[in-house]
Amino acid sequence: MAYRPTRSSDWGFPRWRGYGASSEATTVRLCDRHGCTERGDCPAPKSPNSPDRWYFCVTHAGEYNRGYNYFEGLSAEEAAEREADETRTAEGYTQSRHNSWAGAGDGSRSRDEMRALEMLDLEPDADFEAIRAAWRRLAKANHPDVRPGDPDAAVRFQAVQAAYEVLRAGEEARTWKP
Repeated sequence: MAYRPTRSSDWGFPRWRGYGASSEATTVRLCDRHGCTERGDCPAPKSPNSPDRWYFCVTHAGEYNRGYNYFEGLSAEEAAEREADETRTAEGYTQSRHNSWAGAGDGSRSRDEMRALEMLDLEPDADFEAIRAAWRRLAKANHPDVRPGDPDAAVRFQAVQAAYEVLRAGEEARTWKP
């Protein structure tokens, strides 16, 4: 009589075989296109607003999608309304985009930039030309050479310079394109 091993490799902990490894055959869904023997992993609706799905391979899913009309059966007004609903933006929430406390402005500037705008006596939505004009005006007014006897002028001049540098760096970061 021949020796037959009775012990399996699936004993104890840790399991000696991979999880999901079994001796049963794995079921594979085939492509629903007639005659195709590829794996059908890409679901596609059989008709608009229907829960029934075809399952195609990648090649036949591409063919199906080329001929699929998302707006089929809708009038021109209904199609335009659906497209407008689906392309709606979240512009109403841009004020708190940086997870900061929503203050003035459109949310495109940081807290430091907002403080720098206050230092230059500008509105939160000022463009960079207005920033440059305010910086030049305040720098000329508070320059230590223009006011040699005023010790606070040098401090104000340095604060104006720092505010302008913060705003210039922010503007460069917004307009930089790789």
